[in-house]
Amino acid sequence: MHHKEVKATMLPDLYRRLRGLVVRKGELEDEKGQGMVEYALILVLIAIVVIVILQVVGHQVNNVFSNISNALGT
Repeated sequence: MHHKEVKATMLPDLYRRLRGLVVRKGELEDEKGQGMVEYALILVLIAIVVIVILQVVGHQVNNVFSNISNALGT
């Protein structure tokens, strides 16, 4: 399996697992605070997506800024 394909399948799987934990926890306890846990879960997933995107395109962005810097003569 290709490296990018593994990352692409890891995120939905991670979301399903974390969502399952949130649902089970909500069933065992009051649902008070469940909204905060869901917001935290969303923030974690966004952070993971941003990290993956930066790893994939980070070198390209660095090359663009290097080319601009070299063209300006600095």
